[in-house]
Amino acid sequence: MLQMLMSRRCRHVMRVLQSYLDGEVDAHTADVVAAHLEECRRCGLEAATYEAIKVAIASRIEAGRVPVDPATLHRLHAFVASLEDDGRAPGS
Repeated sequence: MLQMLMSRRCRHVMRVLQSYLDGEVDAHTADVVAAHLEECRRCGLEAATYEAIKVAIASRIEAGRVPVDPATLHRLHAFVASLEDDGRAPGS
């Protein structure tokens, strides 16, 4: 149901969001995604969530804390992939 509510633009942004946040997209795609994130609350919240996860993991590594458990990283990757695939969290 949620996928039907997502616009085509939202689905496109979800597919490229992680690459956008990592600075790995071309200038045109970056402009399109940035404009969409300004207009779409849901996608903007997704971007903020991804960014918060990225910052939290980086801060653990920089602080010399125990690295993130590989199983946890695997679950995060699966979660992100499910959002990219259809906008739903696993098990939803």
